[in-house]
Amino acid sequence: MAPASVPAPSSPARTAVVVSRDDNMALGNPSGATSSLSTPNNYLLSKHQYAMSYNAGRGIPNWVSWHLNRAWMGSAPRQDDFRPDPALPRGFYQVSTGSYLGSGFDRGHNCPSADRTTDLDDNSATFLMTNMIPQAANNNQRTWSGLEEYGRRLVDAGNEVYIIMGNYGKGGTGLNGRATTIDQGRITVPARIWKVLVVLPEGTNDLQRIAAGQARVLAIDTPNDQSVSPDWSRYRVSVDAIEEATGLDLLSNIPLEAQDRLEARVDTGPTR
Repeated sequence: MAPASVPAPSSPARTAVVVSRDDNMALGNPSGATSSLSTPNNYLLSKHQYAMSYNAGRGIPNWVSWHLNRAWMGSAPRQDDFRPDPALPRGFYQVSTGSYLGSGFDRGHNCPSADRTTDLDDNSATFLMTNMIPQAANNNQRTWSGLEEYGRRLVDAGNEVYIIMGNYGKGGTGLNGRATTIDQGRITVPARIWKVLVVLPEGTNDLQRIAAGQARVLAIDTPNDQSVSPDWSRYRVSVDAIEEATGLDLLSNIPLEAQDRLEARVDTGPTR
């Protein structure tokens, strides 16, 4: 079944059908993360602004999941208040902003600052260090920045987007060359960085609409290096490919038949 038409970014903005903030983990819990100290490398942190599986052994999240619509977007300025996350259990190593100093890698947001601009608290929450990964500057500032902006343009055009971002592997190339870890081995530099966007026109009963084929599913998998192309559309893959690489179940709340259909596709839709 072909997906229903999703308004293009260039479409005139229209009155929102819904202005509520939906569940950041509506698509599911990709790794079965729990808030148990017995699973420090798959530790569930569920915040108002996003949810994640945090990996204490790698010092970065396994994945971060959030919902984006116009109810999350406003005029709050970027806070730039990078800081340790007080919600981490006491026994976990606390990554600080200084942990990245001189590493040659950006403090790369998972849930972007510009996706949370309704108020200062929402924006500030994106600067917790649990929301960061060591990201090559060209990947973060060009490729990823372009993809993030595209998602927000889709929202401006009258859509809502469910987003899951993560990483896998070990070893990337930043401004100082290749590295497998930073901060004296406490933080893993991922080899690959991926994102899945499920885009549908604003409305209700989102899971049912996604299962019925009314959504566009974009899956992107990029190398974490300086040679990455600024054109993120070159890195489109299937959700199945990301699941095979990571062992995650990314759309687990969607009925299995619909999962099989949606996850096998590689998006070929417009990217401007």
